Amino acid sequence: MRGPTTFAGRLRRYYVWYTVAFVFFVGLLAVAEQFGLSQRAIGHVFLFVTLAIYASIGVMSRTSDVSEYYVAGRRVPAVFNGMATAADWMSAASFIGLAGTLYFTGFEGLAFVTGWTGGFVLVALLLAPYLRKFGQYTIPDFLGARYEGNVARLVGIGATILASFVYLVAQIYGVGLIASRFVSVEFEIGLFVGLAGILVCSFLGGMRAVTWTQVAQYVILMIAYLVPVGILSYKLTGVPIPQAAYGAVLSELSQREEMLFDAPEEVEVRSMYRYRAEDYGTKISTLPESLDAERRGLIERLHQLRADSAPARDIALTERALRDLPRSPEDARVAWERARAEALERARPPPRHAEAHPGVTEEESVAKRNNFLALVFVLMVGTAALPHVLARYYTTPGVADARRSVFWSIVFIFLLYVTAPAYAVFAKWEVYTNVVGSSLAVLPSWVASWGKVGLVRIDDINGDGILQLAELSLNTDVILLATPEIAGLPYVFSGLVAAGGLAAALSTADGLLLTISNALSHDLYYKVINPRASTHRRLVISKSQLLVVAAVAAWVASLRPDNILFMVGFAFSIGAAAFFPALVLGIFWKRANRPGAVAGMVAGLSVTLYYAFRTHPFFGGSTANAWFDINPISAGVFGVPLGFAVIVLVSLCTRPPPREIQDLVDYVRYPHLPEQEEGAVKKP
Repeated sequence: MRGPTTFAGRLRRYYVWYTVAFVFFVGLLAVAEQFGLSQRAIGHVFLFVTLAIYASIGVMSRTSDVSEYYVAGRRVPAVFNGMATAADWMSAASFIGLAGTLYFTGFEGLAFVTGWTGGFVLVALLLAPYLRKFGQYTIPDFLGARYEGNVARLVGIGATILASFVYLVAQIYGVGLIASRFVSVEFEIGLFVGLAGILVCSFLGGMRAVTWTQVAQYVILMIAYLVPVGILSYKLTGVPIPQAAYGAVLSELSQREEMLFDAPEEVEVRSMYRYRAEDYGTKISTLPESLDAERRGLIERLHQLRADSAPARDIALTERALRDLPRSPEDARVAWERARAEALERARPPPRHAEAHPGVTEEESVAKRNNFLALVFVLMVGTAALPHVLARYYTTPGVADARRSVFWSIVFIFLLYVTAPAYAVFAKWEVYTNVVGSSLAVLPSWVASWGKVGLVRIDDINGDGILQLAELSLNTDVILLATPEIAGLPYVFSGLVAAGGLAAALSTADGLLLTISNALSHDLYYKVINPRASTHRRLVISKSQLLVVAAVAAWVASLRPDNILFMVGFAFSIGAAAFFPALVLGIFWKRANRPGAVAGMVAGLSVTLYYAFRTHPFFGGSTANAWFDINPISAGVFGVPLGFAVIVLVSLCTRPPPREIQDLVDYVRYPHLPEQEEGAVKKP
């Protein structure tokens, strides 16, 4: 007992000193900024110092022990495993995107908060303790043992790689984006730097290195998340606790919305965007003639301007419009459809922040409500089934520690998710009161600074020189990233937020990359292809696969895929449909057998993929094909119940599993049965 207690005590001391040192480091940079340290230098210092911290932990945690590499030696205390899980969980989408999602969707965005947080309740009640009791290393390990062999294991490997890879690409893309924006390097260079940081954390030490790095990353990302909004809360309300203060601002915001949305100038601007959308619709319907007419008109205008010796600015603008004109009718259709959709979106009154399921018609409100519930369901079940999350609970010393670890995971995740609504409300209040209605000549400085990098766009469609709400376009990411400037803080806090976003992306990418490489090396190579492989060969295969997967994911991310939020949500749908029914029934229903589990996993995953490809434009589908108006991000809502139904029906129509499998279920389920030695769970 003395050993673990001493180990946990040492960890507490190390990370307390680490936290104090990091706060001191931020303070030194703030002082240096006052003495003239440039913003560019601050961005570089934050990037390379934090990467150096993670790399140092990765190097110090290197190991050649299989148990340490795959499950951190099963000695991670519950509190620290909770911190590591929270960092593993809070990806760039959560850290940067959640506040912006809540800003734009208001009440509807709470589906992400509810689903992502509620999923850990399912983890605690249905999965984590039982998987820890089972032991071993991965989720396909459990599927292979519970469902008698390699068929279920292979299906699990395929689903693990698919769900984790989709999620991983989004994280690596986020790493490149953050690095390029805050250190002024090319996106591809930022991608390479971030990838190097990911690899050095996971390559040498596996789960051991990733765990201690993620604890360090959690400290940074939470400091980066809480400090700026706390100062903004004090600026707006006099209370430095945003979670408690934003309710009063929300009440005032609702009153401001009532006055702003129905203002005559706002109605006029929305009407102009509606006319613009109709104009684009006409152009699309008359292609290719409309494209030729557009080109001829610009050429004639350019000749006329040159003949009249017009100002150089007017000539340059016309030349640019001609240069940016689509080259072919197909390109024009795509570009004008996108512009038409944007104009239609600006023509709609924005949703009121606190209104539940807003819609122009009753049918639209019902559709929004159904999508809200579907998204909550998919995110909850997907959270409880994602392999890189569940693998973290193999690292605790025992079953009781796994339960406590889930509790601490919820606590640490709650700190971010309870703060995100405050970010959205404070940012929206600032925009609605100090930006909208202002002269374009006297807008706050943060609007111009973020406009230079394309995250803020202004379109004075009525030409009055006054900014109306519909004329302002904000990128989702800017809500969090611009908060330090909105609060009037020194640039060092912007660098701190960037460091937090980088920590969130790196921590999740580390866990996902390790999960994929372990699925290929441990589950596929060792368990299926070469069960006699030595420990050294297993680790060599794992590390080589890790490099290959990282390179492929970086290549895909370098293509700058759109719909990052969809990719993240789609990964949850894949995980939910493929794993949740098989895991839950495998733990709680002895009658579930191999044919049922394999058929259920394949059926659930297939219908999820089919629905996403059928309905999402990214895959060439159309929302007109949607079932019950459910958005493609929630495709798993159809796959999960189908998976349960197929497993039950096929299992009942085939032979029950043998006695040793039913004994395994009893061993996993009931606490009075003693835990076996590590690795003692025999393959049936």
